[in-house]
Amino acid sequence: MSENTSNTSNFIKHIVKEDLANGTHKEIITRFPPEPNGYLHIGHAKSIVLNFELAAEFNGKINLRFDDTNPLKEDQEYVDAIKEDISWLGYEWDNLHFASNYFEEMYSRAILLIKKGMAYVEDLSQEEIREYRGSLHEAGKESDSRSRSVEENLELFEKMKNGDFANGEKVLRAKIDMGSPNINLRDPVIYRISHTEHHNTGNTWCIYPMYSFAHPLEDAIEGVTHSLCTLEFEDQRPLYDWVVEHSEIHATPRQYEFARLNLTNTVLSKRKLKQLVDENYVDGWDDPRMPTISGLRRRGFTAESIRTFAREIGVAKSDNLVDVRMLEHFLREDLKLKAPRTMAVLDPLKVVITNYPEGEVEWLDADNNPENEEMGTRKIPFSREIYIEKSDFMEDPPKKYFRLFPGNEVRLKHAYFIKCNDVIKDEEGNVIEIHCTYDPETKSGSGFTGRKVKGTLHFVEATQAKKAEYRLYHSLIEDEREGDSFLDFVNPDSLEITHGYVEANMEDAKPQDKFQFFRHGYFNVDPKHTTEEMLVFNRIVELKSSFKL
Repeated sequence: MSENTSNTSNFIKHIVKEDLANGTHKEIITRFPPEPNGYLHIGHAKSIVLNFELAAEFNGKINLRFDDTNPLKEDQEYVDAIKEDISWLGYEWDNLHFASNYFEEMYSRAILLIKKGMAYVEDLSQEEIREYRGSLHEAGKESDSRSRSVEENLELFEKMKNGDFANGEKVLRAKIDMGSPNINLRDPVIYRISHTEHHNTGNTWCIYPMYSFAHPLEDAIEGVTHSLCTLEFEDQRPLYDWVVEHSEIHATPRQYEFARLNLTNTVLSKRKLKQLVDENYVDGWDDPRMPTISGLRRRGFTAESIRTFAREIGVAKSDNLVDVRMLEHFLREDLKLKAPRTMAVLDPLKVVITNYPEGEVEWLDADNNPENEEMGTRKIPFSREIYIEKSDFMEDPPKKYFRLFPGNEVRLKHAYFIKCNDVIKDEEGNVIEIHCTYDPETKSGSGFTGRKVKGTLHFVEATQAKKAEYRLYHSLIEDEREGDSFLDFVNPDSLEITHGYVEANMEDAKPQDKFQFFRHGYFNVDPKHTTEEMLVFNRIVELKSSFKL
């Protein structure tokens, strides 16, 4: 279990404290109940942190439960990915459950409701049921099926279970109140027919409970005390309580709602995320542009930064929009003392230092992290040929340009002062090489104070540099406006790929190793595309942001 921050309070914690103090519960049991129909995203991380840390803080238990009641959309791939994501975030569950393991129990509770005259088999089609349900301003209309006898309903429901009807031909509905002001209580469907193989139960069942019926039963069967849901389930709480009460299970869980996470320039809908994957806008659920936990992990986010973010945004009863830069802020705070500093050139321009001895390589001292002295130092090579960024040279610069230009002198990070003397161009007039001279008295760390320069450039020594690919990510979703398809706002320039070099000491870099590249940002070794021949780096986040907590 990851570290907990019990000093952070919210309205749910107050409820739990009171329930324990007044004896309503001797022990709390929470649950995280994902549907295995996609990968988890950063919004789920908020719920994971809340449920797991609430149980830990009050010495309770936490269940991981897969709400696998819709075989049309579920897959074992998603089950495995969800487990991996939760473990990577640093959490362990006390019990692992599947809703499908309760199918027999749920069926028996449906039979009980039929016998009590509280459920009936419906002949209407899905469209007709919707039409009969009415609207916010108009009461619903009862169908002829509602007056069926208990015996007839039991017989028809058994035939549904035995596969005697086609998909959509019959459903089982709870008999509650077609005139209720809460549309969720207007005889909701609680079972439907689906001749579909299930990832866990195979072809044992051809009827499956609806989520609104299954979920409260699952909580009651497991003895969950505090069932935490997002606000869109608030209107369904009366149905939740109705199912628990009339199904006659001894435990009586209570549902509490909190605001879901909304992030700027971010889609947090599994349906939409799946559409991005299926229509090849991204290269999978773990694409580093995706807000999925697997995508964030591959990009280079740390579990610690995600946990801290989830705690700091808090748990509230009203929706709000969180700036995605807040998530990036906590990532920088986590990485600044952990990530070693190194130098990388993303768009290289060769520099020849004409007065440096040919064939000689000098090894210079460089600190690995000036904010964390415990990380020590490293040796970096320096020779006659180096690479700098193309953007660090201008032949005809504007005023107050302090980088390299003809006649100007700059400092090379950890090395010497160099001065630009000549510019070499190709036949089309493009600059392909710069010739400079260096001053050996200006070596970094030597204490030289003879003169000062205003510009400091990073570099990579040419003969021992390692080739690298850099993947720079920008917002996948641009400003989305209500009423338009979110696909209209997919940023076509969300991925920028460049090729350059990194320091020689990066030869042993492994997938998921993280570094701060001088001036460029924090980068992560991509686990999917890196090969023995080519290191591939994902930029996790840029170095600076205007965001303020």
